[in-house]
Amino acid sequence: MHLQPYESVNGVPLTATRGDIIRAHGQPRSESRNSVGLTSLDYGDVVYRFQDSGRLEEVTARAEALHLGTVAVPFRDLAAFVQSSDSRAFDRAGFLVSPRYGIAFVPGEPCWVTALARHCVEEWKSIGRCQSR
Repeated sequence: MHLQPYESVNGVPLTATRGDIIRAHGQPRSESRNSVGLTSLDYGDVVYRFQDSGRLEEVTARAEALHLGTVAVPFRDLAAFVQSSDSRAFDRAGFLVSPRYGIAFVPGEPCWVTALARHCVEEWKSIGRCQSR
């Protein structure tokens, strides 16, 4: 996964609309609504999640390695990398969340990483303190 935190994932801007994604990738394998009210477009190796307003919230992609500019971090080392380089990182619902890098992932379940829109970090922080995210 090539990430510019809060800006783009694999070259797709986090400002992309549902229509932009479908024009770029075609129809998804499946479309569903998750438990937090986001619509997911599933393309197999990448899932785009949108609010009802059409705003892109999250992009989850297979990531054998996370590429951040000139740095490449293998997934197996990602938790240690985040914990050593992001003092604001926190655990929520089994995910390690990094505000610095705008990602959430389950360290024990390779190799999926979720890139977050900036406003989503606060929503992740609230998990466990309220019923909805």
